Amino acid sequence: MTNKPSSTPDSVNILYIYDLNASDKKKFNRTKRLFYYHLGRLPLKKESWKTKSAFAVPPRMEKMVDAFFKRFGKAVMAYKAVAESIEELEN
Repeated sequence: MTNKPSSTPDSVNILYIYDLNASDKKKFNRTKRLFYYHLGRLPLKKESWKTKSAFAVPPRMEKMVDAFFKRFGKAVMAYKAVAESIEELEN
């Protein structure tokens, strides 16, 4: 079995930015609970850079994370971008 080259090189990251949506507090809390439960089950701990509403993954994990967001439909707004580097700004 040979590895197919990916459309994005390994030196870049796929940055996901997300926001939870709900029409009322009960739906929001349910979505939040389910979202973070399933996010915690993804193999992101060693692979990713995470903040409250964003995380980055290597290109090889893109399809898995896309499928993760699709399962929540309109309850979670998600955006993705390709980033060559991510740096924390110092205060």
